[in-house]
Amino acid sequence: MYPDIGYVNMPDIGAVLAENAHLRERTSSLEERVAQLEQLIEWFKKQMFGTGKNESQDMLQLQLKLKELEAARDELASKEQITYEREKPKARPVPAERFKDLPVKETLTIEPEEVQSDPDLYERIGEEKTFEVDITPPKLFKREIVRPKYRHRLDRSRPPVVAPAPKRVVDGSYASAGLISWILLSKYADHLPLYRQEGMLKRWGGPIPRQTMSDWVGAAAFLLEVIYWKIREGLLGVGYLQADETPIKFIDPDIRKGKAQTGYFWLMGVPDGPVFIQWSQGRGQDYAEELLDGFRGILQTDGYAGYNPVHGEETPVTRVACLAHCRRKFTDALKSYPVQASFMLRLIGNLYHMDNQWQRTGYTNPDQRAHLRKRDFNMTLRLLEKAAIRLLKSHRPTTAIGKACSYLLGQWDALVRICDYGQVKLDNNLIENAVRPTAVGKKNWLFIGAPDAGKRSAIIYTIILSCKRCGVDPHAYIRDLLTRLPHMSNQDDYTHLLPQNWKPALTQTVTNGHKQGMEIVTIDV
Repeated sequence: MYPDIGYVNMPDIGAVLAENAHLRERTSSLEERVAQLEQLIEWFKKQMFGTGKNESQDMLQLQLKLKELEAARDELASKEQITYEREKPKARPVPAERFKDLPVKETLTIEPEEVQSDPDLYERIGEEKTFEVDITPPKLFKREIVRPKYRHRLDRSRPPVVAPAPKRVVDGSYASAGLISWILLSKYADHLPLYRQEGMLKRWGGPIPRQTMSDWVGAAAFLLEVIYWKIREGLLGVGYLQADETPIKFIDPDIRKGKAQTGYFWLMGVPDGPVFIQWSQGRGQDYAEELLDGFRGILQTDGYAGYNPVHGEETPVTRVACLAHCRRKFTDALKSYPVQASFMLRLIGNLYHMDNQWQRTGYTNPDQRAHLRKRDFNMTLRLLEKAAIRLLKSHRPTTAIGKACSYLLGQWDALVRICDYGQVKLDNNLIENAVRPTAVGKKNWLFIGAPDAGKRSAIIYTIILSCKRCGVDPHAYIRDLLTRLPHMSNQDDYTHLLPQNWKPALTQTVTNGHKQGMEIVTIDV
């Protein structure tokens, strides 16, 4: 006889399978959430402790990322080790090479004590040369302007004759063009707020209130505005532009008293050429249309949708994407998805390698470059697209690798147009580099004091950044403009005064034979 084991309640196989499927889905969801949180944590570390900061690291983005991080209730952590090879840094130039253009003001000869005690016993066979770099602290000085008065010897009823006072940036002011140029460069190129300059000038013997300097900045911007619009006019006439925008805080007492608002500097420029900056109080599409109004040609931007209305089938503007922005998305995913992201980064790096190789070997002609890109980029681009499509099928769009692939595929049509235009750069980095001085400056002066001051800042930044990109000394250039412009009218030709065309004035000193001694004669060449 078999023992009576009774009935055994067998589990429902369908329920078990359903529960297992639910657990697998839950596990997959948690793994994706872990990857997202790790990416956010890495992003915050870069913002707090990283060195390569750019214009994207503003308070609005920090707040958005913080809200996204606070939305996760689970504190998850895991460690992942990534190995990589770092290229050997290039050798730094020796001091003699770095300071080769500095003039030698003093030469100090040091004789050995043995030679000093008995010089007849020694003959000179050579010398050892070294140098040290010294500095003379800035010093304010006055330029005295004398205008002699004369009266007619025969007709004493005539009024005295005196030469008219020279025109200045501010009528009746004691500020020279050189002093105002220095103040502009100190604030907008060296990022020194006016209150710091006030203390420096006082230390150098010139107590100038910051409000006075602020008035001078406004007067200088008013004079420079004609060059500002000439730069824009010239840029709209070229066939290829890069564009970008960056946030700037400003104070508007009419909207929210004591609260800073977010405005924007919109930039457009040609690589290694002038740049134009437009100030606006928003980031809407209408501002992009205003910036590029009248432009016909190729426009290279990032993926911001605000530029969409300025290009398309019915517009004369053709948009080209930025490969560096696509690359950054995969760089952000490298921590969570090292294998997949590294593969995509190698493909993108291959495109850069080929383009740089052509540049080094002298293939700079746009037609030649377009031919080479169509011939050699094709295989890498097809592989990059197929890999992005496959990764997007196997990973959710909310993951770091999913976001990178979605961005790449969303920019694909504009990205492959790089092959059609050899004059187009692979990325938008040059115009982004032009943004960086404003990003450094706003960390010091924090915000623009009023909406109207935004345009003044845009004018001065346009002049300074265009000088730097054209290889022109901005102080000499602005000083020359502030000397010439008060004597010019709207009917004059300003083409020769644009940064890319400007040449410094030649100043000579001659003796005039009068009792006054010397006079300064300026000859424009």
